[in-house]
Amino acid sequence: MKRKLFLVGLFLLLVILLSGCSGVVTPVNDEAAVKSVIHEYFLAINDQNWSKAKGYCVYQSDQYYSTIGFEDTANMIEQYYGNITILSVANVSNVSVNGSYASASVSVNLVVTAGYYYDSASGSGTYYLQKIGNNWKIYDGAGFAL
Repeated sequence: MKRKLFLVGLFLLLVILLSGCSGVVTPVNDEAAVKSVIHEYFLAINDQNWSKAKGYCVYQSDQYYSTIGFEDTANMIEQYYGNITILSVANVSNVSVNGSYASASVSVNLVVTAGYYYDSASGSGTYYLQKIGNNWKIYDGAGFAL
């Protein structure tokens, strides 16, 4: 069982690392920028860089508070079980941009481990974003909020 968990974790880690090997690409259009923000948000979650993850959210939005809730849960798990590892992989499709607002279909696979604690979840839903200045930010992850 431990070997299976290790292999699943290793596979997810490789997927995340390999997706980042293409280098930093400046989005040339809003659709690419929306996809990039969602992917960067989940990479920040993986790194447990909570301030960076919240930075990809509209301040005081549903997604902002959902991220705070996930951070609190992760900290509690870590307190009871030891160092925590979060592996999330998001697949973004069907991006629609309408002026300063956008939506995207997102499916997420999430694995959380800490000591002998293990939990996984997967789901899909629509993420909603707002363009603030020149930056897209997530304001709602309806259907699958962390």
